[in-house]
Amino acid sequence: MSRTYNLSEHNSVVHDYMERLRNVRKQKDRSAFRKNIQRLGSFIGFEVSKTMNYREIEFNTPLAAHRQSVIDDAIVVITVLRAGLPMHDGLLDVFPDAENGFISAFRKHDGDAFTIEVQYVACPDLTGKVLIINDPMLATGSSMITAWEALRAYGQPKRVILAAVIASEEGVAYVHANAPGAFDLWVGAIDPELNELKYIVPGLGDAGDLAFGEKLQR
Repeated sequence: MSRTYNLSEHNSVVHDYMERLRNVRKQKDRSAFRKNIQRLGSFIGFEVSKTMNYREIEFNTPLAAHRQSVIDDAIVVITVLRAGLPMHDGLLDVFPDAENGFISAFRKHDGDAFTIEVQYVACPDLTGKVLIINDPMLATGSSMITAWEALRAYGQPKRVILAAVIASEEGVAYVHANAPGAFDLWVGAIDPELNELKYIVPGLGDAGDLAFGEKLQR
């Protein structure tokens, strides 16, 4: 069964991070913008960690033997380039031992229309692992599904988690209708619509450009 977790449904510091990301006056500071994306990644990672499998180990402290629960899942964090890089860092702050992967799923425009292309994939074997795919903006949902489909060639994970800072209602519905298997979707907020250019409204603009500067390629 697939599930969606919207962190904005409950009061938390996520609301403060989101205001700083959305506010057109504050988001002009690229360093701060990247840091707040990273913070959202860490917050989502912390919430996801509550749903992992755990095992108990025994070790010595300087004073005594101690038994402690630790995560018992092998985790792979896959980031959709380039906008996902700050969120990737946030997830790694929570899961520092996770394996890493990267995929370039991007829009290729032809006039007003666009297709999603994948030109680069680097990832480990996904078999039996918890796969976390992150892309900060889940607009139409096409990039996330295309990335997931491309990753299926590299093994069957035991669990798939999709993570985004902001999703549109349309994108969430598309992912639920077209995903190749069960998943958990974790988002900082879900916005009501897309504009004619398929940007999330109210959204925050182009996350990649705001984090790293405008690019010439479209």
